[in-house]
Amino acid sequence: MITTAVQPTFTDEVFEAFLHERDEPDWLIRDRQQAWKAFCGLDWPSARDEEWRRTDIRGFRLDRYSMPFPATDFGDTPSALLTEGVDLAGYSTSLDSRSVESWLGAEWAKKGVLFGSLDQLVAEHGDLIRPHFLRRAVDPNYDKFAALQAACWSGGHLLYVPRGVVVDEPFHALCAMTDGGVDLGRTLVILDDGAEATMLSETASFGEQDGGFHCGAIEILLGQGANLRYVNLQDWGHGVWNFAHQKALVDRDASLQWTIAAMGCRLSKVNQHVELVGEGANCQVNGVMFTEGKQQLTYHTLQHHVAPQCRSDFLYKAALQDRSHTVWRGMIKVDPDAQKTDGYQRNDNLLLSERARADSIPGLEIEADDVRCTHGSTSGKVDEELIFYAMCRGFTRREAVRMIVSGFFQQIFDRITIESVRDALGRAIAARVREYE
Repeated sequence: MITTAVQPTFTDEVFEAFLHERDEPDWLIRDRQQAWKAFCGLDWPSARDEEWRRTDIRGFRLDRYSMPFPATDFGDTPSALLTEGVDLAGYSTSLDSRSVESWLGAEWAKKGVLFGSLDQLVAEHGDLIRPHFLRRAVDPNYDKFAALQAACWSGGHLLYVPRGVVVDEPFHALCAMTDGGVDLGRTLVILDDGAEATMLSETASFGEQDGGFHCGAIEILLGQGANLRYVNLQDWGHGVWNFAHQKALVDRDASLQWTIAAMGCRLSKVNQHVELVGEGANCQVNGVMFTEGKQQLTYHTLQHHVAPQCRSDFLYKAALQDRSHTVWRGMIKVDPDAQKTDGYQRNDNLLLSERARADSIPGLEIEADDVRCTHGSTSGKVDEELIFYAMCRGFTRREAVRMIVSGFFQQIFDRITIESVRDALGRAIAARVREYE
């Protein structure tokens, strides 16, 4: 349990008290105040907005949740799924928007690597972090949730790897939340020119049906020739409202492999953008979604080609049970100067119920004339012949469906180069599969 000075709502008075409680440099306080002003001036999204037309948030009430204040006592946190059998370079844990603990291996600390609580490190290394922080991968004026996050973030994580440093062990960041809690965590990953790293990031609730409110941001900044493998597992309780903006800026000849897995939440609305800002930049994004009950997961992806000779490859796969609903809306945007672009996006959906629904909306916006951009989408049901074939060989119906679902996701699993992540995702999905209706 957490002992804290609870404030009831997100008001001007509570926001000022929130700022007063934080030990932060003046430039960051001013940045928060500007974001709060934007938050107060923006309207809540509605079904009239094209981006929100398929995402119903009428049941969400911000006044049911509290702004995070410093805590004096922490309990246990949920177990992590991605770290079994893995030797870590460092770990960082937060609970209900408050940093709990962090550790960084001495070998990497000596090489100038920073990893741990964003709250703490931004206060201790403000001169180093400030230009990256204010670069603003995520625009706080994008919508009301982005502005709220920029103004009130707390309990986030930071990874900074200096020029030319290659870290051959993964970092792990866990954001946990109690039932009915609030998580406003912000993750900032900075790799300087020629640096390499792997980061495993996951979210977790204590109980499968726990509720709460998450309004988060992930910002990834890759310098020239940098190489990052980033894994993001979303496993909140099925009562959590999840709103997040995630964006990467990839510079010249840098490479990003970004794997997301989404299995939790009541409703999740995520904007995942990758902007290729330097010539020869490369990104691969792998998405795994598994839904059940009345869950809704909405992902809007953008592959923005700003510079020439860049490559982007987005592959999202979703399996849906019960009355769940997924929305994937993808866009490849190519600027006029981004000649020799190679862009690809695809979304495949496997319906495990007659009542499940998958909306898939790929798109292209191309302003250059020497490009190769393709997109595709499929939706289908489980083939009863495959189930019958497996059952004839001694498998139960549920075991047969599990095999089919595993095979459906295999193309994604084959792309993941981290064995522990492949195994953890496979086990987590298999445990959720029920018999096909």
